[in-house]
Amino acid sequence: MMYKNRILNWSSLLTAVLLWGCSSPSVVVGIDELDLSAFTSGWGENQRNLSVTGKPLSVAGTEYAKGFGTHAGSEGHIRLDGKKGRFTASVGVDDAAGAKGSVVFYAFTNKGMAFNSGVMKKGDAAKRIDINLKGITDLYLVVDPTTDGSQNDHADWVNAAFTVYTVPVVLKDASEEQRYILTPPPAPEPHINGAKITGASPGKPFLFTIATTGTRPMTFTAENLPEGLSLNKETGVITGSCSRTGTFMVPLTASNSIGNCRDTLEIVIGGGLALTPHMGWNSWYIYQLNVTQDIMEKSAQALYDYGLVNFGYTFVNIDDGWEIRNSSNDPVVGGAVRNPDGTIRTNKNFPNMKAMTEYIHRLGLKAGLYSSPGRTTCGGYTASFGYEAKDIRTFVDWEFDFLKYDWCSYGEEAKSGELDELQKPYLLISKLIKAAKRDIVLNMCQYGMGDVWKWGKKVGGNSWRTTDDLGASTQNLSSNMFSIGFFQEQIKEYTGPDGWNDPDYLLFGNIYDWKNQKVVLSPYSPSEHYTCMTLWCMMSAPLIFSGEITTLDDFTRNILCNAEVIAVDQDKLGKSGYSIQNKDLIDIWKKELHDGSTAIAIFNKRPFGCTVDIDWKALGYTTGKSFVRDLWRQKDLGEIQKVASFDIPRHGCVLLKVNGL
Repeated sequence: MMYKNRILNWSSLLTAVLLWGCSSPSVVVGIDELDLSAFTSGWGENQRNLSVTGKPLSVAGTEYAKGFGTHAGSEGHIRLDGKKGRFTASVGVDDAAGAKGSVVFYAFTNKGMAFNSGVMKKGDAAKRIDINLKGITDLYLVVDPTTDGSQNDHADWVNAAFTVYTVPVVLKDASEEQRYILTPPPAPEPHINGAKITGASPGKPFLFTIATTGTRPMTFTAENLPEGLSLNKETGVITGSCSRTGTFMVPLTASNSIGNCRDTLEIVIGGGLALTPHMGWNSWYIYQLNVTQDIMEKSAQALYDYGLVNFGYTFVNIDDGWEIRNSSNDPVVGGAVRNPDGTIRTNKNFPNMKAMTEYIHRLGLKAGLYSSPGRTTCGGYTASFGYEAKDIRTFVDWEFDFLKYDWCSYGEEAKSGELDELQKPYLLISKLIKAAKRDIVLNMCQYGMGDVWKWGKKVGGNSWRTTDDLGASTQNLSSNMFSIGFFQEQIKEYTGPDGWNDPDYLLFGNIYDWKNQKVVLSPYSPSEHYTCMTLWCMMSAPLIFSGEITTLDDFTRNILCNAEVIAVDQDKLGKSGYSIQNKDLIDIWKKELHDGSTAIAIFNKRPFGCTVDIDWKALGYTTGKSFVRDLWRQKDLGEIQKVASFDIPRHGCVLLKVNGL
């Protein structure tokens, strides 16, 4: 495989100029003299002449006075004049990092890769960089977290300096990329999308909407439905209750004045609730603790009106903030946290939970709720500790279908951190859910403690968060997406039907910036939007959108609503993809699909656009009668031997389907 740098014309990108000018003879400019704010960092903020923790720069026991400290998921682009000169530095993991810190330092130029440190760990001696700058106009410095995530990955560039004739300039590239839409609009003819398998418990309420694009009005049929289930032929919503366990193959048709579509739905009664990853919307990353019943109903209506329901988005989930806030004098959210009989009370922003869930169900959607096994939620609202059985009965009476159970304050009860303490609250709540009269999908949110992916399904979870919050800081969001997303490949064997690794939500469109207390446009670049959606689908992750949905723009809708991309996520084989070639920040993933085909994703993690040449034989593919389709563009590319290379933008990707192997 070959990678050819495609450095763009950056003349319009001089947005981060700190110093500029010419001098003769040459001058020495320390990297600490440049505008480090234009460098990204995977955690915290870059520090001049200090580690990212604010302590002195220190690598393998040696302290340094000059340089800068950052955290893996860091990159910067430096413009040079192309004249002779040198860049010299030493690099290493900072001594303030945790024991598991591991990173790779890269330096790329407009001529290619100039330095690769290999994997460096805490305690490794600093490695020396010495780059001849003659003919170099663009230098990119990168710290990659490797595939084990970015926790503890504090990284230092020490004694880093340029010997040059023109003072370098740091550029900020991400802000200049314009939005681009790859996916064509849905055809007017009917097309059945989303999951082709669904599960429920015997004797409990059933709801499934046949996700279908195409011009309305439309008529649906469903043959051989199990006894107790019925189809609304105008809406395509299947409801009822089936008491008989088993697997039922149900042929479907969707018809309108232009054409019709046929497919088959596999209904499994008594074999699990989450046979494909959950799809839907959650309130947290846009409304935080300011959520209301009115917002939830409008968001459900928007999910329906914007057509997300036609691609398989199903759950409309309230996050924290619906309960009474402990010890609050606020007349809206304060008051008695429970009724005299112990049932939990909602605050005044949620006057009628049952009416809200009925509204959501009438749209063919499902309703989700939030609580914690602790005494209070993460936002300080009342939670379920000591009232677990009453709360599940209440949630069932309100007719909720999904529960996010967030660790939050439960650490005050589970002080030892032993495995049995980590599992205890989830064993309890899942047992109560299983005994309830209504199916409730259980999402365990405890940030990956105790390697939850190894035991989450055993304690009754249908999905489990694998890391800390993706969007805890919008300033580090892109770096977090890469480190959290690509870490999932290390735990791929623990995800599958009815038990999914959950890397957190899709943070597209408008989201809430907690640090600055305002709504902002997602800091993902356009290409990073495509990469996030592709990566989540390749790993079979839940697709829960958590941005503003009531004012969905065309670009965000395009990212969320590509039926062929979603089909990779919802494939009923339920396997995670995995890396088959990872070299110099070009990472190629493969995912087996139930029909014998494979999905191939090519990720460009480099800080610049490049051309990637594909050697199919090296990837394990023959050049026989195999055909390639570009899933984002929904375009056939032809026989595999004719598909040789792809131009991929900075932090962008390509998603392919290979048939006929």
